[in-house]
Amino acid sequence: MSQGTPSYGGQAVIEGVMFGGKHINVTAVRRKNQEITFLEVPKSDKSWVIKLRKIPLLRGIVSIIDSSAKGSKHLNYSAEAYADDEVEPEDRAKQIEKQIEKQKKKDEGWSLGMIFGVAVMGILSFLIGKIIFTLVPVFVEDFLFHNAFNNYILHNLVEGGIKLLLLLVYLWGISQTPVIKRLFQYHGAEHKVISAFEAGEELTPSKVQKYSRLHYRCGSSFMMLTIILGVIIYSVIPWDNLMERVLQRIVLIPFVIGISFEVLKGTNAVKDIPGLKYLGYPGLWLQLLTTKEPNEEQLEVSIASFNRMRELDAEIEARGYTEASVSGGILDPAKG
Repeated sequence: MSQGTPSYGGQAVIEGVMFGGKHINVTAVRRKNQEITFLEVPKSDKSWVIKLRKIPLLRGIVSIIDSSAKGSKHLNYSAEAYADDEVEPEDRAKQIEKQIEKQKKKDEGWSLGMIFGVAVMGILSFLIGKIIFTLVPVFVEDFLFHNAFNNYILHNLVEGGIKLLLLLVYLWGISQTPVIKRLFQYHGAEHKVISAFEAGEELTPSKVQKYSRLHYRCGSSFMMLTIILGVIIYSVIPWDNLMERVLQRIVLIPFVIGISFEVLKGTNAVKDIPGLKYLGYPGLWLQLLTTKEPNEEQLEVSIASFNRMRELDAEIEARGYTEASVSGGILDPAKG
């Protein structure tokens, strides 16, 4: 990727892909009738959020929570489109009038209660999931190996191994369901489009298909880093009992997230340097589970989303908008 090439991120959604630009986030979804529909949401970051995004360690926490909140709206859109496509044709006509009225109310409410509610649910889902994923391995390790040895660093290593095993089993299990399998295919399609764009390739399904479905700048890599770095960080501070251990894990969650985010940015920055590129390999290996090879129809959706995002970004730039007045920058890589 050349110095002047913008760095974009994205997120797979149900039957589609969302890409984040400088000024707007765009989701493209493949409907049952093969039509591609879009959700276009201009960015409107608060000035204090923009400032926090520039502070090392803090920017990782802010970015992850912010992208979780914003990503929820796009996931909801794709889920609603998927559910709507499941309605029988004979029932659809009866629902049109209700849907129009519902959409009017939704449009009126997005600026207040609904945006707040979706954002809160996205943040809570992330935080609760993170706490559960952090603490369950602690209790499992303590139950199985409490009296096996006295070295707390060794306990931390076993805990990290249990956490990795739980993550791998969970990802493998959900990937067996048809919906999640297709979601992971769209995840692969998102990565392929970004890689093709960064290589200067023409964005057509046949040309994009040859690129890897794995990408350094991805949330899967972030998950792997939180496990590896968590073991290291937890080992710096000793604990004497289970309660101390649990409290330590909860208190250090923001620090682990912040450090992992910075390391993720670092591994992406050095990926073209011989020898250092291997630092990002653990995250790429995890992506073998979180991505699947997409077909050309799925690539078409991903390309449509990316092109629409770039088109709208250019229109906004042409109208004289500045980054400071609209957004805090690109969608964070931890969602990719």
